[in-house]
Amino acid sequence: MKIQDAARRTGLSVPTIRYYEEIGLILPVSRESGGHRVYTEDDLYLLAFVARLRSMGMPIARIRRYTALVRQAQDGADTVRERLEILVEHEEAIEGQIAALCEHLALIRKKIAHYRERHPETKPSGAE
Repeated sequence: MKIQDAARRTGLSVPTIRYYEEIGLILPVSRESGGHRVYTEDDLYLLAFVARLRSMGMPIARIRRYTALVRQAQDGADTVRERLEILVEHEEAIEGQIAALCEHLALIRKKIAHYRERHPETKPSGAE
């Protein structure tokens, strides 16, 4: 499929897909004789996964390393352990972010309860 179809299927813009390829976040894709990119289902899967990693806050350098390992695996190298390490490290980072967000939420809730307790005449926004 062409890049416009890949963009539609992944929800990414055409310039973003080109940029991801340019900086090495996705593997170079095949091209037709006219030079147009041709995406396979595997390309779309990796592209969507890379987009999710970016939305999760994984640094570009780590994604680049991950996709380089994917490339090496396609050439027969055993890269499972290192790919797994990258994902586990990011899982731990996300868990830390979630814990921090939970602490922030608890503090906000405590402050809201304080105001409601001291000012019972106030109602939440939208309440009648």
